Amino acid sequence: MRVIAVEEHFTTGELLEADGIGGPGYPSERLLDLGERRLKDMDAGGVDLQVISLAAPGGQQLEVKRAVPLVRRANEMLAEAVFCHPDRFAGLAALPTPDPEAACAELERAVRELGFRGAVVNGHTRGRFLDAPEFRPLLELAAHLRVPIYLHPTPPPDVVRRAYYSGISPEVDGALATSAWGWHVETGLHALRLVLSGIFERLPDLRVVVGHLGEALPFMLRRVDARLSPEVMGLKRQPSWYLRHNLWLSISGFFFEAPFRTAMEEFGAEKILFSVDYPFASSAEGCRFLEGLGFGPQEYAKIAHQNAGELFGL
Repeated sequence: MRVIAVEEHFTTGELLEADGIGGPGYPSERLLDLGERRLKDMDAGGVDLQVISLAAPGGQQLEVKRAVPLVRRANEMLAEAVFCHPDRFAGLAALPTPDPEAACAELERAVRELGFRGAVVNGHTRGRFLDAPEFRPLLELAAHLRVPIYLHPTPPPDVVRRAYYSGISPEVDGALATSAWGWHVETGLHALRLVLSGIFERLPDLRVVVGHLGEALPFMLRRVDARLSPEVMGLKRQPSWYLRHNLWLSISGFFFEAPFRTAMEEFGAEKILFSVDYPFASSAEGCRFLEGLGFGPQEYAKIAHQNAGELFGL
């Protein structure tokens, strides 16, 4: 059965340097590869198609004068790879959100000219979330184009890092702020802010994807409903309604059965997408996890490829 993985990453040499990431243990070479090495890993792991997006922090933390040209060139590099391997790769547009107007222009160019299937936003933009008024035209455009925005984690702002994630040890502090805890709950908060600001009520066609089996939202969903009633929010429905209607969840390295079952219970098989989080996780491990869940062919097909095909127009 066909397998589509929807949160698979790449980067460029320019962005590695500009974002100041890399070093021992960081998979720079695999992120930079958009050719044979990536295809061999997909074949070995059992992935038929990758939906590829720019790895965090992407362009979200850069100054405007650097974000716009670096992001445009990254999108063109990805578009070339998709052109060369149209049956194996699809692209999500990186956006230079430090300049909201340029981000709109780049989303439209990427979808209409480069053939991308949506966009990725790597977390906050220099401390600002997408519910900020300056990003309203970008969200309106995504809804109008009927393409999803993939909301991916990124390290927290320095002031948050110092207040919440410092003082234990450099190794522990760094993991706690990012992949062990911090950036997951921040991304869940980011999605929840879109609900509470009324954006999904005003833009019912806006579609958002979050990874890591929902960034803790499935676990917290009923508590959120209990504490944030429609009357408190000034909206028509409970928070869970908007999240279930406008949000999709991908697996992306969360190869753990208990959180998967919670996500299934709260969102249903129709809203779960397979993903690996390549190259930060193993394609083979991800496919084994999916196969080991014991689904019948109908549910397996939805998660493995049908949901992604419908959402991204693949």
